[in-house]
Amino acid sequence: LEVPYPSVQAALQIAREEDCATILDPAPAPSQDLSTDLWRLVDIVTPNESEACLLLGRPVERIPMTDANACAEALRQRLGVQTVILKLGDRGSYWWDGTEGIATPAFPVAAVDATAAGDTFNGALAVRLAEGAATAEALRFASAAAALSTTQTGAQASIPARPSVETFLKATSRPSAAE
Repeated sequence: LEVPYPSVQAALQIAREEDCATILDPAPAPSQDLSTDLWRLVDIVTPNESEACLLLGRPVERIPMTDANACAEALRQRLGVQTVILKLGDRGSYWWDGTEGIATPAFPVAAVDATAAGDTFNGALAVRLAEGAATAEALRFASAAAALSTTQTGAQASIPARPSVETFLKATSRPSAAE
């Protein structure tokens, strides 16, 4: 949402016409309500905690993992999207599609700058889903990429290349959410 809303809507519309899945990161948090027409074009929405609270009209606060499912379902109902992925920072993420809930723990890293973490998460997630990866694997890959991005300063310069993410994943012993 850092480009004009009509551009966002046009991109989503083109994706829909081409039968592509769509992912929207509502960042920065919308200062105005987005149209129902826009939300109808979104398959997956990926708010962080602040954005989720604002979209629900609630005070901004941390969302306990125990409340992630209820929060994600409230967003699904309010926005009319198929899937919600709550980005919960150092606690990971939570996927909810109305049927399946997947909590993906965060990778512990020495974070210095989270500027590009959300964008990196979404890009890595989109790549793995487009490649046909299982949901849990795509979430784990996205979480690793986002974690690595926080270990560098800046935005574009901090986004890791795929080989770095793959090396990082091989070096960690943290199981995936599905294990």
